[in-house]
Amino acid sequence: MELRQLRYFLKVIECGSLGKAALELGIGTSALSQQIGKLENELAVRLLSRTSTGAVPTSAGLAFMHHARLTLRQAEQAVVAAQKGRMSGHVSVGLAPTTASVLAQPLISAMRERYPDIQLHLVETLSGHLAAMLNARQLDLAVLFQSDAARRWSVMPLLDEKLFVIASPNLAGAPAASSIYLAELADLALIMPSAQHGLRASLMASFERSGASPNVVMEIDGLAVLMEAVRAGHGATIQPGAATARVDDAALRIAQIADEHVGRRNLLVSLSDDELFPSALAARVVIADVARELVRAGRWPGARLIGDVSR
Repeated sequence: MELRQLRYFLKVIECGSLGKAALELGIGTSALSQQIGKLENELAVRLLSRTSTGAVPTSAGLAFMHHARLTLRQAEQAVVAAQKGRMSGHVSVGLAPTTASVLAQPLISAMRERYPDIQLHLVETLSGHLAAMLNARQLDLAVLFQSDAARRWSVMPLLDEKLFVIASPNLAGAPAASSIYLAELADLALIMPSAQHGLRASLMASFERSGASPNVVMEIDGLAVLMEAVRAGHGATIQPGAATARVDDAALRIAQIADEHVGRRNLLVSLSDDELFPSALAARVVIADVARELVRAGRWPGARLIGDVSR
């Protein structure tokens, strides 16, 4: 029996259905059903009654529910007790430049507050490089935008980001409205990251799906230099919401891409749990907590937590 199975079971009862619980947990419905099934098989008793409208606890499930809650509370108390033991060590975390622009400083502050004896090493580079560094064991954790299922990685979906057009108002064809479709950008001069950048590949696929071709006039991989070129009016760019967090220049225009299929999913990826030191496991929890706090506080523009349909 695993603690996550208890959490899954209680979440199903709270939501009243496996589908809603799966959304809130950020996992697939089939995976959730499989874990509940394993729990029921181990106990040799049916815990949930599945109906066409949802799932409700059986009499055995109700009896088990109270003990499951107590077990989780005791586990949480054990975590608190362990954390008071002044965890130390070091952890290396990789962030893409756009992600670092919104996440890095809050993460540093949170780590200093919760684990002052853990030495944090932050690496800011392209997502493709981060994946290679993770595979080479040069990083413990990284926020990536796609994962290789063949790797022995632990992958936690964090959030989905909308993409935005950022342009100088003096640029010909600069968006005038607060939102725009990709098909309307065919003639707009764009400054894009190069092909090795994950965002470029995603954007090219999105343009193709929209039946349009981007007018790329320049390629720049450094975010700071790219934004300077945009401010100078050499072209517009398309960036995720995290990049707009640093755009405090009132002279720039920002328009959200309205296409439903256009966006970027952020994944918190780490080496497998058995390869991580306690300091890295602790940092993984802090990264997830900080990301959720930033989204809920409206400090991560265009971001929505996975499974949160209220935003």
